[in-house]
Amino acid sequence: MAGTGGEEFSVTPDDIMRATDQAMYQASAIERYPPLSPTGAHVTGDPKLIDAIDTLLPQTQCGKCGHPGCRPYAEAIAEGEAVNRCPPGGEETVARLAEITGHPLMPLEQPAQLPLAAVIREAECIGCTKCIQACPVDAILGASKRMHTVISTECTGCELCVAPCPVDCIDLLPHPDWASADSKAAKEAYLASRAHKGRKRFDARNQRLARQAREKRLERQRRLIRQTSRTSRSTSDNRLEQRQRQMAVNAAERALRRARQQLAHAERQDTAEAIETAQNRVAQANRLLDDARTALDITPSR
Repeated sequence: MAGTGGEEFSVTPDDIMRATDQAMYQASAIERYPPLSPTGAHVTGDPKLIDAIDTLLPQTQCGKCGHPGCRPYAEAIAEGEAVNRCPPGGEETVARLAEITGHPLMPLEQPAQLPLAAVIREAECIGCTKCIQACPVDAILGASKRMHTVISTECTGCELCVAPCPVDCIDLLPHPDWASADSKAAKEAYLASRAHKGRKRFDARNQRLARQAREKRLERQRRLIRQTSRTSRSTSDNRLEQRQRQMAVNAAERALRRARQQLAHAERQDTAEAIETAQNRVAQANRLLDDARTALDITPSR
């Protein structure tokens, strides 16, 4: 099938299987969590319930529900928040969420939204990168002072790139893959594919940002250690340097405590990959603390 703008969109067997699997999971989620009362008394922070709710959400990561993504909204619903705050999910998603949580069925707070895609008028783009920073699924390519473009197959239509654009060169159009889907099966396959990719890319982006923030924090601590290890030229400088070195030790100790807390959390979750990552962070924090204590002329003791 041909999409708008000459793009091709076809429903593959994998798309059909993904849509079928999602529909079956949604049905089984409702069976596993029947409502206990009209007020949703059974709703808690149960991870399995959160997973079930998250599966029903469209994974556009648009924030229109008031939360920074679909997973945080799922967690809030599991704690009792209203289920009618997802315009991209539409009335059908509200009905499913009400069924699984026992919340009363209410109309959407905002009008339902059909699948959209952002399109940058590239001739007007100034390369400010603000849309790239705003995109929750890393679906925009570009570099500073260079033209940007949207990867339409990965765009969830969240609209978060529109407001930051200082030259207003981003349009929101019906998503070509949705527009070209000419049957209910094709539309369900597109929605399942969008949810699958939206969740995966959103998680990957958050992990990348967390890693970059951690690396920046460690680099600041390394700079502080290097600065405080330089030889002072006066007694007053020595006292200042000693205080700075102690600050470096304190910072490194805090980093080690955070790393150990993350390891404990990973061990409680019993996820091998998370445990390995946390162990590496503990080892890195230990090395950082050793360097700081050496600069302070303290023998490490653990």
